[in-house]
Amino acid sequence: MKRILESKKIFNVTSAATIDLGELKKAYRNFMKEWHPDKFRESDEQLANAEAQSKKIIEAYHFLVSIAPETHAANIEEYTMLTTTATIEDYDYKNQVLKIIFQNGAVYEYFGVPKSIFNKMGSAATLPRFARRHIFHSFVYRESAKMHAAEPAQ
Repeated sequence: MKRILESKKIFNVTSAATIDLGELKKAYRNFMKEWHPDKFRESDEQLANAEAQSKKIIEAYHFLVSIAPETHAANIEEYTMLTTTATIEDYDYKNQVLKIIFQNGAVYEYFGVPKSIFNKMGSAATLPRFARRHIFHSFVYRESAKMHAAEPAQ
């Protein structure tokens, strides 16, 4: 949740507000015009500051786009297929972020997962069933990576 709040803060979005991709894109463009490193070539200190600021803006923008309802709606079929058929290969939990790695190489992050849910997940009789009931559609999520599935041995 901390990452969500920090990203929204960069774009002056109140924590309760829903992210509108059109407004987010407009704000992103305006911030990048303001902080583009090419505008700060006078001194190394200004250039370094502008590069750091633009990097934060870019990362926050991509993160917010990845958790936006419009992004989820566009990918709901693929996500539903994945969460109902793919096997969970591994999972990790840190600072209320649950990362689930599926056997096909897809990696999803779920934000704001309480430690109690994670503990119950670890002792669940059937991990996929528990995840379908308590995780997949209960928390803000994003696809964080697609790892290549292991190549079959020849």
